[in-house]
Amino acid sequence: MNTVIENTQNRLQEIAGLKYVDEDWGQLDYYSPNPPVKWPCVLIDIANASFSDVGKDRNKTPQNRQMGDEVLSLTVADMRLTNSSGRAPLLQKNNARSIWAIMEDIHAKLQGWSATPMSGKFMRRSRQRIRRDDGIQEYRLMYVFSETDA
Repeated sequence: MNTVIENTQNRLQEIAGLKYVDEDWGQLDYYSPNPPVKWPCVLIDIANASFSDVGKDRNKTPQNRQMGDEVLSLTVADMRLTNSSGRAPLLQKNNARSIWAIMEDIHAKLQGWSATPMSGKFMRRSRQRIRRDDGIQEYRLMYVFSETDA
């Protein structure tokens, strides 16, 4: 999983608008009101994995080989300091909605991409808004992929 997370991090760092891309170790959960990130940010984690047996290879360790169906979780967040009401200046409204363009850029980078030679292509599964009370605008993107150790 280290390689999947590292390669995904490197790929997302190519997006010019992102200021912080890292593994999710609770930066947005435990450090309120000053999370140790720069805005906007993406935090990467493997949210879930299920495994099935695909056979044995006596020349490898472990001998029992498996395939994993895995879920990559991306937390996309930005500090929302301005409103986007109908009478707000256009530049202010565009800045307030910039997280949507970032999520589109992330999708363009990851959809159909493989993080390692032994993993399948990332396919988007879901997007969920995370409600907060501290001015942080947060979404969770989920991508599924398969990986084998065969």
